[in-house]
Amino acid sequence: MTEASKAWKRIRGATPRAQGYTWPAEWSKHEATVIAWPHDPKTWPDCVPEAEQVFAQLATAVGTGEIVHVLVKDEAIEARARQHLTEAGASSRVRLHRVPTADSWLRDTGPIVVARGRGASRERLALDFRFDAWGGKYETLMADDDLPPRLKKVLGLPTKRIELTLEGGSIDGDGQGTILTTEQCLLNRNRNPDLTRAEIEWHLREALGAKTVLWLGAGIEGDDTDGHVDDITRFVAPGVVVTVVQDDTTNPDHAPLDDNLRRLKAMEDARGRALEVVTLPMPEPVMGSDGRPLPASHANFLIANKVVCVPVFGQRSDSVACKRLARLFPTRRIVPIRCDRFVEGMGALHCVTQQIPA
Repeated sequence: MTEASKAWKRIRGATPRAQGYTWPAEWSKHEATVIAWPHDPKTWPDCVPEAEQVFAQLATAVGTGEIVHVLVKDEAIEARARQHLTEAGASSRVRLHRVPTADSWLRDTGPIVVARGRGASRERLALDFRFDAWGGKYETLMADDDLPPRLKKVLGLPTKRIELTLEGGSIDGDGQGTILTTEQCLLNRNRNPDLTRAEIEWHLREALGAKTVLWLGAGIEGDDTDGHVDDITRFVAPGVVVTVVQDDTTNPDHAPLDDNLRRLKAMEDARGRALEVVTLPMPEPVMGSDGRPLPASHANFLIANKVVCVPVFGQRSDSVACKRLARLFPTRRIVPIRCDRFVEGMGALHCVTQQIPA
């Protein structure tokens, strides 16, 4: 065991798990969802206006059932955001805050909130993991490493620094002690090179109050996050996951996604249940303006209190994915949002949101 892990073990009583905290499932009730209004033309080359339209649709849909905190960089961005939100018909639940961010990937830079207790005695804690811009790929975006504590005035939650490099998009949970992730990302030497697989599992359990960590292999082509799980496989209920598949055997995504499917069919969750696996189709390849493949996936959906916002790409797979998700979320409205231009930024709807449990 490394010195870093030994140091945390010496203060085991201070870990969130030891204090009774667990990570709620995304489908559990939200107090709010946080987004950061897009502004960087390097992230969305020649399509920041299209990205703003997506953010307006997303905030408006999510705002039908919960507060949406919208972080804006400055006065000019605030004015643009307010105009787009007004035109989209956003409710008064959508609230703007002057909190500068380097970029909009709140799933990876925002706090992951754990909770303990019930009802009026429930306590929440905002975890602040290290953020290294997906293995040091984008130096200017590392400025968002300190975002969680800067949100304390917005969210009113205490914050705890966790000395583990981790992005929220690299993990998914069922709220009952099971964490799903990928080897391509969490075992990548550009994240935590001094930690072994067993040590990473220990850190996840202690930070998120989990019991079981399930490992998939690799993510989809074009994903610059090194295989984030929220582009491929998601929990949708206790014991139930959706996972994307690629039927075209000539497509480079076919083999890794087929391997993930086989793994899932052999897995059990923290309560010893075999996983029920529902497949979603992959869209036809979506290419960027520079000819590179983009990480287009219907699995990058957001579960909110009243809606499930699903990225769609103007393809036949859109309706199949939405219908299957509608069966899995009968009490929520499915909101398809066109993302074929939006994914130029290398992410979609789940990537730009972070839920705050009630």
